[in-house]
Formats: sequence, C-alpha cells, structure tokens
Amino acid sequence: MEREWNDGQPIYRQLRDRVVAMILDGVLKEGDPLPSVRNVASEYRVNPLTVLKGYQQLVDEGWSRPARPRHVHQRRCAPLAAASRREKFLAEQWPESTPPFSGLA
Repeated sequence: MEREWNDGQPIYRQLRDRVVAMILDGVLKEGDPLPSVRNVASEYRVNPLTVLKGYQQLVDEGWSRPARPRHVHQRRCAPLAAASRREKFLAEQWPESTPPFSGLA
C-alpha cells in the first residue's frame, strides 16, 4: 500500500479506498483476511482507531464482514453481490483520482 496520504481526504477513507482497490484488482479474494489493524497502524504510522474506522466503512458498505467472535483482525473480504454491482460501483462511485498501488507490503 502506498505510504503517502492525500491531504484532501481523511486517512481512514484513503485506507478504505485502497482496500477496495485491492478487492477489485483481485489482490484480496473472498474470504481472505484483511491485514490486522495493529499491523497497518504500525507500518503506516497511523492511529489504530483510524484503521478501525476505515475497516468499519468496509463492513458498513458490504466489502468486508467481521468474523465471529468479532475481532477486527479477522475481518474478511465479502463477495460482491453480482458482477453488475461491481460495474455500477466502478462507474458511479469509484473516484477516478484514487492513486494506484501494488497492495500491502
């Protein structure tokens, strides 16, 4: 994941966007665990609550689901409901200005 942050958008939102890009690019597949909050926070020098807020957005939007019992480090990628949902998301909601990245290091 890119280590630079854009000042025009909150970091938690940028984290969320980067994980969504990893899902759309196939880097993270359905059922893959997301990187732990602690590891992401440490590696990118951000507050764990910032990472948690980004991950919670993923859950709220259906991109991720928490495992049971609810431990953040066990959140997993959720399947896209249908290919049409993916296409609609890319066409209508995905910001064109999102910088590319190669995934989490």
